Amino acid sequence: MPYGFMDIARTPSVRAAQASMGADRQWDNVTSDRRFDRFTESEIAFIESRDSFFMATISETGWPYVQHRGGPAGFLKVLDEKTLAFADYRGNRQYISLGNMAADDRVSLILMDYPRRARMKLFGHIEAVPLEADPALAERVTDPGYKGKAERVMRIRLEAFDWNCPQHIMPRFTEAEIAEGLRPLRERMEALEAENTRLRARLGDA
Repeated sequence: MPYGFMDIARTPSVRAAQASMGADRQWDNVTSDRRFDRFTESEIAFIESRDSFFMATISETGWPYVQHRGGPAGFLKVLDEKTLAFADYRGNRQYISLGNMAADDRVSLILMDYPRRARMKLFGHIEAVPLEADPALAERVTDPGYKGKAERVMRIRLEAFDWNCPQHIMPRFTEAEIAEGLRPLRERMEALEAENTRLRARLGDA
């Protein structure tokens, strides 16, 4: 059966490594259709709730380059079931990813949800779109309230994605997630403080 991500990733050397570790049959005998070549509502919800991801490109000398991308939750947009895009804001101006993709448009992304210990990985083809070349797209992906200068739009055409097991993913929480988790405790403390104030007032009146 099709297994989109592994069909791409299982090069001859990867197959040999799997065979040497006794894991080749695990991937040779996949019985379900896992082509995963388009996003469903579940993947779209996952992607649009991310506030960061890691992106890998390959240089002309064969060196991989992994870059962290971050922004407000939802800055990575799902344009359709096979297309992602995000605004490329000015950073340290090394432009390594931009240069790499000009020579080889293949890209790989990893998206993490640390609290739920979920991880999506995907293969795609990436292109840089000048802002003036597609104003509607630029308007769709840029955030007017975000402090940064958008230089271009990065558009990614999906080849295949897959989900990793949660093993070895350490839960981590953002400041907002911690605040939300502590909200019931904070509300309970406020209620107890208010009750204390009322009791003290009654004792003072007695």
